[in-house]
Amino acid sequence: MRDDDWWKKKEKIFKPGDQFAPELIYFSDCIIHNRAPEPSGNEGLADVRIINAIYESAEIGRAVRVELVPKKRRPDETMQIKRPPVKKPEPVGASAPH
Repeated sequence: MRDDDWWKKKEKIFKPGDQFAPELIYFSDCIIHNRAPEPSGNEGLADVRIINAIYESAEIGRAVRVELVPKKRRPDETMQIKRPPVKKPEPVGASAPH
């Protein structure tokens, strides 16, 4: 890819999966093993800095430098937990909400 092609639209299709179950499994494991879960509040701080920089950049029309938030550990493939997608539940004989 050339340097001037970075902005072109790309699409990636992901297989369906349950995103919430792996989060619960991971968080439970952190509690059981007395480990601090990741992402932490620092991850949220990094996200907010990036969002603020995007707004500022749009306002002033040029790139804005974002201060890095140091991380002790980065996610890798070994941390991946996959679960199948959740199936639509069967109706229980109740009336539909209105």
